[in-house]
Amino acid sequence: MTVTYTARVANARFCGFSKLLLAWKGSIYKVLYKEFLAFFAMYAAISITYRFFLLDDQKRYFEKLAIYCNHYASLIPMSFVLGFYVTLVVNRWWSQYTCIPLPDRLMCVLSGGLQGGDERGRLLRRTMMRYASLSALLILRSVSTAVFKRFPTMDHVVEAGFMTREERKKFESLQSPYNKYWMPCVWFTNLAALARCEGRIKDDNTLKLLLEELNAFRGNCSMLFHYDMISVPLVYTQVVTLAVYSFFFVCLIGRQFLDPTQGYPGHDLDLYIPIFTLLQFFFYTGWLKVAEQLINPFGEDDDDFETNWLIDRNFQVSMMAVDEMYADLPVLERDRYWNDSNPRPPYTAATLFVLRKPSFQGSTFDMAIPKEEMHFQPLEDIAENLEESRSRHPNQALLTRLLSAAPSPTSLMGGALRRTSAQLQRLAHSPSPNPDSSSSTDDDNTENGGSVASGLGQDTQSTICSCGGLIVSPPVLGFEEDEDREGQTDKEEAKNWQRLTEKEKRDEKEEQEKKGEPSKMKSSDTQPALPILPPPFRPKDSAIYTD
Repeated sequence: MTVTYTARVANARFCGFSKLLLAWKGSIYKVLYKEFLAFFAMYAAISITYRFFLLDDQKRYFEKLAIYCNHYASLIPMSFVLGFYVTLVVNRWWSQYTCIPLPDRLMCVLSGGLQGGDERGRLLRRTMMRYASLSALLILRSVSTAVFKRFPTMDHVVEAGFMTREERKKFESLQSPYNKYWMPCVWFTNLAALARCEGRIKDDNTLKLLLEELNAFRGNCSMLFHYDMISVPLVYTQVVTLAVYSFFFVCLIGRQFLDPTQGYPGHDLDLYIPIFTLLQFFFYTGWLKVAEQLINPFGEDDDDFETNWLIDRNFQVSMMAVDEMYADLPVLERDRYWNDSNPRPPYTAATLFVLRKPSFQGSTFDMAIPKEEMHFQPLEDIAENLEESRSRHPNQALLTRLLSAAPSPTSLMGGALRRTSAQLQRLAHSPSPNPDSSSSTDDDNTENGGSVASGLGQDTQSTICSCGGLIVSPPVLGFEEDEDREGQTDKEEAKNWQRLTEKEKRDEKEEQEKKGEPSKMKSSDTQPALPILPPPFRPKDSAIYTD
């Protein structure tokens, strides 16, 4: 039987767990005392041999070996490996319990969905529920040693009443090398379809709900089978076990008390009994024993699942629900709070303190706010406060708007790359250089105040060659339109930027005039307002190629 101590720790009190330390069934003492005595006996044997049977030279060698073992024993990652392994095993242990098939939901749907108070209806309900219990028994018999000892053969299953002899013949007639725990579930579905055809299941929705509950029940049986087949990887279990046992094997030598007269660091005392080493063995090996006990909860340990008790309980409750309790209703009558709009059950003298506690209304129910902060503010005042904050920090507001409206660096780089590729295409398809046109082009560029490089952005592109002439290339359609649009966009952004700057300065000037302060802007009357930040740099659509 599983060790239950929940009632003993229902209330936290001084040394609440101390009474649990004296329990023996299911305790760490019962699981670990053999390994603990063996470890202590080996430690004592090595200590006696060192003290009374070794020569002086042999003692010196043993002392060096003990210091060496004690120094390198800490390199074994005990806490990490063992802690992660135990966490994995505990999670797996609880998941297996939640996968135990329970018939409670299935029996409620079957009792309310399959109609008929006659012997035929009763036979259908009891048989279908027995099939579900048989499926659970077959899977528990496959994974639990306690259940298998109770039902070692199929004859015991038939004799226990879970299966008839005809059903056993049908069960054994199906030749399959795999576990056939699912066969009773198929019989259940066939009977459900037959009951629907006979009209005992009134509609398809009820049939669908009944089959869904059966599939959930069968899914739990399947998960138990897979948990039994797929264990924690063996290599992980081996690593953890080797880490624990090798660590304490090294401790048998490394934790020995050496001769204090030799002056070894950390060996000033000779206590004979290694108290803290024994405690360390108790904790770490006990941790490993916890994982060893929980890795298969379907055994016969003190804390393993009570599978036989579950079989008895589930079979009895399910049969009562679909047979004796079918259409067995108490007389309908008014409850004692029929005319009470605010019903409240009574309390005993031991629970009167609950009435003295106020009902919880929420974490902010008792929050206090000053009265001057509880009045609603007009929207006009809120707008004025926002304008004042903007006028105090005009540069910050302007910078925020510019950053939100500025083009991304990716688009700028994309435009530059498109223009460069267009120029390379024009150079690749350009005709032979014309020396006469180069001089006229140079003169035109000089008169216009531009450069040769700036002329590349026009309709007719000219590029200086390494031979001294100009390569005149025809206009490339499509790229000029993109360049014109990008140029207009940059100009519009600069104009918008300048207008925003001028507006901010006008607002600042008006604010200063309201306050009666003289304006300190000297050059704003004669010169147009310049932007605080320069417009974004736009690379020119030109390229000079020289050797």
